[in-house]
Amino acid sequence: MTKTVALALSGGGARSLAQIPLLETLDELGIRPVAIAGSSFGAVIAAAYAAGMTGKAIRRAATSQAHDSNEIWRRLLGARAAGLAAWIASPLGNPLLLDAEKFCAGFLPPEVPDDFAALKIPLTVIAADLYARKEAVLTSGPLRLAIAASIAIPGLIRPVELGGRVLVDGAAVNPLPFDHLRGKADIVIAVDVSVGMGEPAGVPDPWEALAATVQMMGHGIVAQKLRDAPPDLMIRPNTGTFGLFDFMRVSAILRAAAPAKDELKERLAALMA
Repeated sequence: MTKTVALALSGGGARSLAQIPLLETLDELGIRPVAIAGSSFGAVIAAAYAAGMTGKAIRRAATSQAHDSNEIWRRLLGARAAGLAAWIASPLGNPLLLDAEKFCAGFLPPEVPDDFAALKIPLTVIAADLYARKEAVLTSGPLRLAIAASIAIPGLIRPVELGGRVLVDGAAVNPLPFDHLRGKADIVIAVDVSVGMGEPAGVPDPWEALAATVQMMGHGIVAQKLRDAPPDLMIRPNTGTFGLFDFMRVSAILRAAAPAKDELKERLAALMA
């Protein structure tokens, strides 16, 4: 009997794009996960895959957006949480703060449905419940709103209200949610791009400092989870020095991650035997 596979994708901002070549590998092997879990920007990739998009289709969607910088800026400006007048009225606010729902409307592929029920593969999306100080595990209801909550990086993207809770970035509580896939498949694969390998370069600007802080939090959480109960297979694509906001470097990120395809094929073949 063929063994079943479940897949967990991590947060990591633009580095989450490095998970796309691994999806292409599963497609090439004819392996369809029976369950997927994603956190933060990993939830975006996970939702597209769970909706039935192939790895190559997700690659095309990502690269086509990145190659039109003017369109990206237009969509980002359209996704701002408040206009110029509101910022003038409250000058201590962040004029670049994004509305998560508008961001998802502008950047998610149209194949991603509005509701979890329309997905082809069961999906778990992780967000952080800001006031309960714990994970929010989202598996049903409005999908795009769940994704919006999962990517709501504090200070950059406004928190999302969902089901009576105020939710923020899932990476704050569980950057790599393979633990939510235990018992759902014979083999649990986790793809981790939560931490980059950037070298010290002096005092960072505020956004770089925010990114580095998120990375530190994520690294500690993932390290503890791996000590307690690791997944069956962990893959860490080479995300090099790519930063949290390097979305315009999608082609370079995909090239850097390509060698992980052979690693996944080899290690997964051993587990499937």
